[in-house]
Amino acid sequence: MSVKPACFPPDNVEESGNIPQVFLQRASLFSSRVALRFKVKGAYSGCYSWREWMSIVRETALALYSIGVRKGDPVGILSENRAEWTFADLGIMSLGAVTVPIYPTSSAEDVRYILEHTGLKAIFVSAEELFQKIAGCRASFLSSGIICFSEIGGEGVVSLSDFRKAGERLGREHPGLYDDCVRAVAGDDLATIIYTSGTTGAPKGVMLTHRNLIANYQGSWQRIRIDEKDSVLSFLPLSHIFERLAGYYYQAAYGVSIAYAESFVTVAEDIRKIRPTIVVAVPRFYEKIYARIMEEVKKAPAWKQRLFGWAVRIGTRNAQMKLRSQKRPLWLVFYNHVAKLLFFNKLKRAMGGRLRFFISGGAPLSKDLARFFYAADILILEGYGLTETSPVIAVNSVDDVKFGSVGKPISGIRVKVAPDGEILTSGPCVMKGYYNNPLATAECIRDGWFHTGDIGHFDSEGFLHITDRKKDIIVTAGGKNVAPQNIEGRILADTLFTQVVVLGDRRPYLCALIVPSQPEVLRYADEKKLGTLPYAELLRHPLIHAWVGGRIQARMEGLASFETVKAFILIDKEFTPASGEMTQTQKIKRRVVMKEHHRAIDELYRTTDQEWEKSRDSRGPQG
Repeated sequence: MSVKPACFPPDNVEESGNIPQVFLQRASLFSSRVALRFKVKGAYSGCYSWREWMSIVRETALALYSIGVRKGDPVGILSENRAEWTFADLGIMSLGAVTVPIYPTSSAEDVRYILEHTGLKAIFVSAEELFQKIAGCRASFLSSGIICFSEIGGEGVVSLSDFRKAGERLGREHPGLYDDCVRAVAGDDLATIIYTSGTTGAPKGVMLTHRNLIANYQGSWQRIRIDEKDSVLSFLPLSHIFERLAGYYYQAAYGVSIAYAESFVTVAEDIRKIRPTIVVAVPRFYEKIYARIMEEVKKAPAWKQRLFGWAVRIGTRNAQMKLRSQKRPLWLVFYNHVAKLLFFNKLKRAMGGRLRFFISGGAPLSKDLARFFYAADILILEGYGLTETSPVIAVNSVDDVKFGSVGKPISGIRVKVAPDGEILTSGPCVMKGYYNNPLATAECIRDGWFHTGDIGHFDSEGFLHITDRKKDIIVTAGGKNVAPQNIEGRILADTLFTQVVVLGDRRPYLCALIVPSQPEVLRYADEKKLGTLPYAELLRHPLIHAWVGGRIQARMEGLASFETVKAFILIDKEFTPASGEMTQTQKIKRRVVMKEHHRAIDELYRTTDQEWEKSRDSRGPQG
């Protein structure tokens, strides 16, 4: 059983209850405190107290009941992040119905697949453009089963404000109905079906129970302690389990105030306005911050660039000694203070000035990136998990962190490494299974252990390290096993590179598809006076190719010869979910990318092989 904060009453609802019961209990505890904040005309003047939040959830739940939604019925949410998302989610689960989140960036085809696969009884949508994605898919919806957060026209569409009125009336007529519905929901009842945007095949619906989610945030709290004095900015999609657990259930369960970013574009501005103590983000967020910092440094005079380099070295030395709990000499403490005054405090102010730590997940975080931010006195706690595990399996903590690892397993679960290196886990956080897909369930849950598909190991101190996806391991023509993720991480540590896909399965050596930073390429082209060549043509220029090649080789230092990238192709456009080359959670679909660029890859190997043969011939038999 988890140890709870002292302010929580002893009658803990988590052990046998459900998510809405937890939140109702917190509402009775925090009452008039601000629970949710949102922007109104550019300012964070909108908010809901805990009491107001749960009152709206109650009305939403009863309105769903009034149209015929009952326990076990699937109900969708197709919306970007906003307070209304939580009204719908908690309202659905209060009835024992099942929340089915859908990414707002999903194609109409993907939306239709989820609607048909689950047979949704109702759906919440946020705006007109998202409503259009479901306009032709209403077969299974109940009457008045399309609820919109904003006022839009459309047959059978009702606004949330009008919808809630029906719930308010039902609540007056049957005062005990809502509480009866909530009490009837067991911990092992299904809470949500989340469709994974897998890198291969059709999406699978992950079934998670109330107990799965509660056990996960309880276990996470044992590694990262938070309380009602904290605040968090929410901007990752709530459709994804990472934000939903780490940025919503986990935060609210411990009284943390949640603020919603206006959009991805305004995140930097929103952080400055909200001044959060916690931010949950994916590695790409930190990479972009780092790239902007280095962009500014490169524009600065040479003396300032040297001074910045000195500050980073001092900060890094200071950070290393802090991590090892070593006593720092007075000169280092003094110089680190100077480095903060000159550079690092400005970065912290840009993060609002109150940040305790970042939480990173969803993809591997570069060790170099984590070290850089820690040198600047900004801590990033990397974790690891999957939708199927609710999601957190392991995470670093403030007092127990190792960069390059994903931390130690959360409490209450078991984690082991199979003989072939695959990470296995079991316990209360593992999913119930895949919806209507028993074969897929049986493939990944065997003998009580969930097979993650990830390769990794524990170090001597108990920190878990992920090296790659099992299905992504490259076996070269020479029989060498190569983990591409490690090599890609090395390359991406250089701000010149935006996206990288390392290839080479059954090939004699590795090659890579590289998406470089366009501003950096254009700046270098300007320095070399390459004129006004179109960008795609510029990437084929020998000078650019040689420059990029040099930067790649610098990142290969320390690797075995068979692990180094011998050739590469420069791509002029980023891989995106819209192009089908990435999942909604920003994971590159290797097979799709390889298929899309297979001709260029085959040509690259052909020409590189010819050049290698010519080089060998010129060296002679002893070359």
